[in-house]
Amino acid sequence: MPIRLRCASFHPSKQRPLAGAPEFVRIGLTEQTPDHSTISRTRRLIDVQTHRAVFGWVLGLLADRGLIQGKRVGIDATTLEANAAMRSIVRRDTGDSYNEFLTGLARASGMETPTREDLARLDRKRKKRTSNKEWKSPVDQDARIAKMKDGRTHLAHKAEHAVDLDTGAVVAVTLQQADKGDTTTLDMTLCEAGVAVAELVEREAELHPEADPKVNVDGIEELVADKGYHSGAAVERVKSYRVRSYIPERQQKGQRNWQGKAGQQQAVYANRRRVQGNYGKSLLRRRGELVERSFAHCYDTGGMRRTHLRKHDNILKRQLIHVGAFNLSLIFRRLLGAGTPREWKNLGGMLFLFLFAVLMKRGSLYRPCRIAIQGSPMRFPVKPVLPARARTCRELDTCTTGC
Repeated sequence: MPIRLRCASFHPSKQRPLAGAPEFVRIGLTEQTPDHSTISRTRRLIDVQTHRAVFGWVLGLLADRGLIQGKRVGIDATTLEANAAMRSIVRRDTGDSYNEFLTGLARASGMETPTREDLARLDRKRKKRTSNKEWKSPVDQDARIAKMKDGRTHLAHKAEHAVDLDTGAVVAVTLQQADKGDTTTLDMTLCEAGVAVAELVEREAELHPEADPKVNVDGIEELVADKGYHSGAAVERVKSYRVRSYIPERQQKGQRNWQGKAGQQQAVYANRRRVQGNYGKSLLRRRGELVERSFAHCYDTGGMRRTHLRKHDNILKRQLIHVGAFNLSLIFRRLLGAGTPREWKNLGGMLFLFLFAVLMKRGSLYRPCRIAIQGSPMRFPVKPVLPARARTCRELDTCTTGC
């Protein structure tokens, strides 16, 4: 039985929709929508596994329409600004605020009553002023101090996507601590993507045992990532998963020491050969297009670049539903030719202009000829006469200066 959200200002008995009136998510056009607090409370009551099940259900819809193949996957990460301020961080050992910590350092150096200018001067001379090992946020324990895309230092979270490079669908999404490196978080996202593809293969075998499989039966075979994910240990781990990696390397000075690292050397050299090929370069270009597009739609345009929730469980719930809606836009793009309401509106305007132009052209074909009505003879265009060459000053009769 479907569940309808209600709030204090939601009175369905007073505003019942008419019979046959249009509805959206079982809410009529004349009814009031649930309040934000009701939606937040409902999200807290539903666990993360239920949200993952909804995300998997959306992936099943995409798989039925051939929008997920699961053979080539691109992985990338981005930072999300946390709902916590840097000025509120406290020490992990003592619980002192940043100003209290600076005041203690100033008094230890001989300043009895330090001013704000003295504290600022002392803070500029310190090295490694903010470290996640020493500082934390009292309101959001999962937030970490990190550098954002625009260069600012802020409390943030790390979101990582695994995108199908054949269709652009987000197969898996994870939320992790912002201070972890890409080589550390790669395994978790790749494993979740592999589990999601395996579940889709099993679902397809149960529902359509005689039809040709739309999802790759062998699972994920190729992984594409940027330079931040490259390391000898990471490439070797990906190889142990029986997945071919396409991860470009960073330029390093000198030669690497492979003593005692024969497995890493073999994996890195094989990855280098694949990246330098034409097929590897095409996969890297496609990764930059599709993975960055998912970030732009979900976080920049979707308004989740700054999180308004706290703790990873709540943010991940919101993220799963948000990215699931992005996957649904792929279905709308295939059905309607547009994935967003604005794009659908633009297509409607283009269709109207096209029909208007066709009607205007058709009307001009049936317009009576003016020459036939007047009965005047047809006039052929006369070849224009070229202007004569201008005579010089010596050729003119009026020239008396002898120039």
